Amino acid sequence: MAVGVFDLFSIGIGPSSSHTVGPMRAAAVFAEEVAAAGVLADVAALKVDLYGSLAATGRGHGTMTAVLLGLEGYHPELILPDEVEERLAGIAGTGALQLAGKVSLPYRVEDMILHPLTVLPRHTNGMKFEVMDDAGTCLHEATFFSVGGGFIVREGEEDAALAELDESKKELPFPFRTAAELLERCTASGLSIADVMLVNEKEAQTEQEIRDGLLAIHRVMEDCVQVSLKREGLLPGGLKVRRRAPDWHKRLMKEDKGRDPMYWQEWVNLVALAVNEENASGGRVVTAPTNGAAGIIPAVLHYALNFAPGMDKATAEDREDVVVTFLLTAGAIGVLYKEQASISGAEVGCQGEVGSASSMAAAALAEVMGGTPAQVENAAEIAMEHNLGLTCDPIGGLVQVPCIERNAIAAAKAINAAKMALWGDGSHRVSLDEVIITMRETGKDMSSKYKETAMGGLAVNVVEC
Repeated sequence: MAVGVFDLFSIGIGPSSSHTVGPMRAAAVFAEEVAAAGVLADVAALKVDLYGSLAATGRGHGTMTAVLLGLEGYHPELILPDEVEERLAGIAGTGALQLAGKVSLPYRVEDMILHPLTVLPRHTNGMKFEVMDDAGTCLHEATFFSVGGGFIVREGEEDAALAELDESKKELPFPFRTAAELLERCTASGLSIADVMLVNEKEAQTEQEIRDGLLAIHRVMEDCVQVSLKREGLLPGGLKVRRRAPDWHKRLMKEDKGRDPMYWQEWVNLVALAVNEENASGGRVVTAPTNGAAGIIPAVLHYALNFAPGMDKATAEDREDVVVTFLLTAGAIGVLYKEQASISGAEVGCQGEVGSASSMAAAALAEVMGGTPAQVENAAEIAMEHNLGLTCDPIGGLVQVPCIERNAIAAAKAINAAKMALWGDGSHRVSLDEVIITMRETGKDMSSKYKETAMGGLAVNVVEC
């Protein structure tokens, strides 16, 4: 199916869409296949191999535990944080997992085989699953790649998946793969970017279902912030990073009792930090379009709802309209990155995660503030242009430093990009497509040390303890 808004904004658990959500999803698919093949009762042994970035930073990203949960049949969009803690405690206590939720099988995190220096041809985030019977005969095996944003691809089906994507796009009323094509659709139809995306989405769901779904996504974003504001102390993982959101919130509530516009950036920073602190804790977040960049779109959407001109007089329905338009526009821009380049930090660095999210948020803000399609495209271009070359070098392989603060910085960039675009007429020298292609090529040229391997940059130049 063509990439849609609900593919780019999905509910999952932290700390990483490519290292937590994707592996859990792949493991769950594998477990379901074993059950469907009718060989579940014959399984006596399990082998899991993790390659490249998954092996290099998997411990800090929760990859191994996510795989265990997936093998038990849990999917990232359905499992709750309390269930995560309960099942992981159960597996640790018994030394066994429940394959597909039905067959007890001795297996622990320590049994996984790691290949940090081996990168499979398709993608650096590779994983292989295999189950055997008592005689060691393979009953079922599969290799998957976690390609960013929670998306997974099976080895050997890459070309088929692309062909299916191309065919499904032909069936859309307004198919587009590039920003130029998207602008052409807007010009020909007289529709905004959000409206073009909505028309395409209506091929799969009714308009009311789309609206309800997007509002539900926003509620999860808001719930994530509220949960985070109640947590205090240190983030897990050993870096001893202190949670700042609760204290910042208390201070803001004292200093800004009337939501003075002067404090807009402090509120944007707060939302971004809160979401990413919750993500770092393994909490429930919205992948937007990745977990590592999950705080940017909620933070900029918070700005749109509370500080954009005219919102002080907005009705409840007006606010819902802003949420829907914002997320549809962000989704349309996300499609461009997903289909022309990558949103995987392990593939193109953090420019693919934080850069893409900042670009999506800038476009969305420009749209809800009345921008033309050309101005919206310009906002997206400005935001990404100034995130080009951004590396992914998490200290200790944890999605904490520099990831959490980086979301707040990128949210402010997105707001500034939108304002710059709205002060222009939409014409500009560098196109969004050119910037997306540049991002993709920069990612290819970037040393693997700076692509979510924790082998370069801050990850090696900062003492962890």
